[in-house]
This record gives sequence, C-alpha cells and structure tokens, in this order.
Amino acid sequence: MSVSPSPVRALIFDMDGTLVDNMAAHTAAWGEWHARRGLPFDQPSFFDRTAGRTDLDILADLEPQRSRADLVALGEEKEAIYRELFLPQRRLTAGTAALLAEAGRRGLPMAVATAAPPPNIDFILDGLGIRRHFRAVVSPALGLPGKPAPDMFLEAAELMAVEPAACLVFEDAPLGVEAARRAGMRAVALTTTLPAAAFAGNPHVIETRPDFAGFDLAALTGPGLAA
Repeated sequence: MSVSPSPVRALIFDMDGTLVDNMAAHTAAWGEWHARRGLPFDQPSFFDRTAGRTDLDILADLEPQRSRADLVALGEEKEAIYRELFLPQRRLTAGTAALLAEAGRRGLPMAVATAAPPPNIDFILDGLGIRRHFRAVVSPALGLPGKPAPDMFLEAAELMAVEPAACLVFEDAPLGVEAARRAGMRAVALTTTLPAAAFAGNPHVIETRPDFAGFDLAALTGPGLAA
C-alpha cells in the first residue's frame, strides 16, 4: 500500500521499546523463562522473530503441543517475570512526556497499539500516569492479530476517526514498521533495541532516532493544527 505525504493528523505509539525502553527486560524475562525449562535461548534471533508478536503466537511456535489454556498460563508466567524485572527501571523513554504534551496542545489525537497483554498495558500506562493522553488503546485483547498484520494500527485510526495515511506510527521493531507499511502509514523508527540499519530500505520510515528528545512535530503537522 502506498503512503501519502499528507500532513500528520494523529499519532500511534507502540508501547514496549517505544514509550518505554523495556525490551532488555522482556528479553531477560524470556531468557529466564527458557532457563526454568532447560531450553536454549538465542537472544538476537529471538527478538528478530518475535518483537511485536503476541505471547500466544510466540508460545504456539515454542510449544505447539500445548493447549490454548496452557499457552495462556505460560505467557502469564513470562509477563510476571518481566514486570518484576522492569519495575525498578520503569520510566518513559527520553522526550516522551514533552512529545505527548505538545501533541495535546496541537489537538492531535493519539493512540497506543501494542501486542502487550492487559496487565502489562496497565503496568505502563497507569503506572506512569499517561493513559489520559490516549484516545484509544488497541491490543490483541480486542481480538486483533499481532504485528506485522496492520489490524491494530487500522483499528487505532478508526477509533480516532483519522484516515490511515494521516497517522504517524512510532515503532522500535521491524515487524511493527512492516505493520505500519501495510496500514499505509508513515513511521518513525526508534533505535532503543536495534541499530538504524535494521530499518533501512523502508521508504515509509521518515526518520530513525534514539528517542523522542527534540522531535520536531511541528514540521509534520502542517499549519492547520498549530496551537
């Protein structure tokens, strides 16, 4: 799907690795989960294969013989490990608070589109007091497939009543960047987890940056939305 150069009218944020720099904690939690079972764990390839996917999808590949109820329980175990590990480090990615405030001043609706389960969403959005900024929070709990399927981004756009081409997505994972492309949306790639080279060759990625500090939102919104 082609991506329009029209002004940005809404923002969609991935959560893990984007609003918070927590992918190292997730990776450590998966490593601990594997270790408890005596399973090998190849950290780099695991991230490449799984970032943006749901726990159920990941675990169905790892434990294909398990029932759905078993997979849900295994996923809950992993997420409990993650929350314990990340709690002492729980903070927003640099520049996030300023960007959310500026978008609010400009009247830009915002949404979160994340593969995280509801307890993790609560852990971040409520734990850091930022849920009030978002008109919509979209996740597989709504019955939507994980990334790279575009469904979560498209649902977020619909809930904000904004055309997909007018949405800007912030992502830290190639699967999420691919989901944005399939949705017909531009993207900004954050290098919180992977280097800039991981996002090369994606013409819909308009910028690659380490965090949100100094992000020039005014240059993208056009004159009609300036406060």
